[in-house]
Amino acid sequence: MGEEADGFSDAGQAPGTEGHRQRLRDRFEQAGHEALADYELLELLLFRSIPRRDTKPIAKRLIARFGSFADVLSAPRRRLLEVDGVGPGVVQDLKVVHAAVQRFARGRVERKTVLSSWSEVLDYCRAAMAFSDREQFRILFLDKKNALIADELQQTGTVDHTPVYPREIVKRALEVSASAIILVHNHPSGDPTPSRADIQMTRQIVDIAAPLGITVHDHIIVGRQGHASFRGLKLID
Repeated sequence: MGEEADGFSDAGQAPGTEGHRQRLRDRFEQAGHEALADYELLELLLFRSIPRRDTKPIAKRLIARFGSFADVLSAPRRRLLEVDGVGPGVVQDLKVVHAAVQRFARGRVERKTVLSSWSEVLDYCRAAMAFSDREQFRILFLDKKNALIADELQQTGTVDHTPVYPREIVKRALEVSASAIILVHNHPSGDPTPSRADIQMTRQIVDIAAPLGITVHDHIIVGRQGHASFRGLKLID
């Protein structure tokens, strides 16, 4: 269904909508986003996408379908369009906000020594990948000072598998003159616990990279339930 659903067109407006909108704006201005529930923050965003309708029911349907504000922003376009009241314009606005979140998080990592900005690195990885419905494999390439040279999404797979080619990863590190790399991938299931295949693949990359002078600083797995660090788990020396 598109933005014309629920009996309201752009020519009309739900009774009492403007007063409700102003009260929600005032709460946001006075108390900040932490004072708002996920559906209320989403509702506030939808005000701009749907100017003449009550957006609360739409926001609640989106949260009920996907689970959280972050999940809504990360949801596939085709699934967002399945929600009553959501049309292409709404989806585009949600995706613009999602892109802005990722760009902001990445900006906090760029031009910094990555290992001294670890919380920002984790925030960026979660923003970029944690809520995706498909596995993705990303590599952060670092120079001798551990500053970010490049950030590349190498592969996108299925809901539970991404093909990874260790020699190609090391080859790419050599091409960009990286001295170190950080491996990142997501688990759409939400549980970031490394699988046996994850551990074996990481060891292969370490074994190939080490003789060439390339250090694998860490392999981070992100999911809705948090993250797992191979170095923290002592799976990388």
